[in-house]
Amino acid sequence: MSDLWHFTDVGDEERDRFAVKVREMVWYETRRRLGYGEGKGPHSVNALAPTSAAARRLHLVYLEVAAEVGSAARQLVDDAAARAGRAGASYAELGEAAGGLSRQAARKRWPEAVGTHWVLYTITGKQQPRGRATTLYRSKAKAIERGRTAVDEGALADDGAIAATVVDSAREVVWACRFNDAIWGPEETELPENLRSVPAPETPEHADWHWRWEQLAANRP
Repeated sequence: MSDLWHFTDVGDEERDRFAVKVREMVWYETRRRLGYGEGKGPHSVNALAPTSAAARRLHLVYLEVAAEVGSAARQLVDDAAARAGRAGASYAELGEAAGGLSRQAARKRWPEAVGTHWVLYTITGKQQPRGRATTLYRSKAKAIERGRTAVDEGALADDGAIAATVVDSAREVVWACRFNDAIWGPEETELPENLRSVPAPETPEHADWHWRWEQLAANRP
């Protein structure tokens, strides 16, 4: 027979230890509400005769405490999701952190959590190596305005911006432009399908997205 207490996954073991601590907290509060002093009363939630009046009272109080913990935990989860969204997390990341919810389920549960800020990406430098800049804005209009201005003024310096794009908190491109030599100014453009979703920063996929966008911007008409 396998040892049920042997875990090969450290993450599962840590979660089990955390769950035990929560149950201990609920049991401690139940005993307190029932007036049991130190060393008094049942030693566990199942120590009393199952059909006794004392067991019925104990289990009802235990349920009351557990429900309060669940309510507090749900509020903690909602608050944490809101803060993570403001910090730039996507709905996919919120769902994964909340126990494997789908992106759609996370969006439905926290409809206002994501989309409260926009990120302006710019590519600078007419020759390689080109520079990259990232700026956070609370206003979509301001991010677009700054992006267009940066590209418009980019022609005045060798290290000026040659392209800009604005990405929402769900990491979807909402606006993009690049410098057009033919009209000598910024031209709004629609990025190809494979560039419209931006992978999470500090990932290989994000670096690949940035490189492909740079190639597109550098081969401007």
